[in-house]
Amino acid sequence: MPRDGTKLALFIDGINTHAAARALGFDIDYKRLLTEFRSRGTLVRAFYYTAVIEDHESSAVRHLLDWLDYNGFTAVTKPAKEFDDGEGRRRFKRSMGVELAVNAMELTEQVNEIVLFSGDNEFRALVQAVQRQGVRVSVVSTMASQPPIIADELRRQANVFIDLTELQPKIAKSQAGLLQRRLSGI
Repeated sequence: MPRDGTKLALFIDGINTHAAARALGFDIDYKRLLTEFRSRGTLVRAFYYTAVIEDHESSAVRHLLDWLDYNGFTAVTKPAKEFDDGEGRRRFKRSMGVELAVNAMELTEQVNEIVLFSGDNEFRALVQAVQRQGVRVSVVSTMASQPPIIADELRRQANVFIDLTELQPKIAKSQAGLLQRRLSGI
């Protein structure tokens, strides 16, 4: 049942959230995730952020981004920046923090709650800034993985911390659907 007057926005750090769900042994069903948060209030916007490796753009990632775009999310992407780690290994910088922070600050006058799916401590300053605007912040990540995905400082700064394990029964892909997608290569 929606809370009266709650207007919320979702901000999903795709790479961090994917890693948290994988560490817990499940995949997120984003349709079920939307349904869950629509039941908690009026969902004003739902953003999904990820950096993509241009020369390795996987069909699974492209399929997910297309699905998100057509099903109520705003998918925000940018090319991952490639660099050499100094030991000859190819690495990628995949941060979408600035884009997420700008979008969150732009929505503070339209919502009274922001739900941030990330455990990355780089978002602590954003959480503080949003809270100064009078907006509650719920952070979704996990402490159940080893090591925990959530930064302790971010967890403590949030008005509410929601462990992904609490949401798992409501947002996990069904095992039958997951098996079918894996067999079909999606």
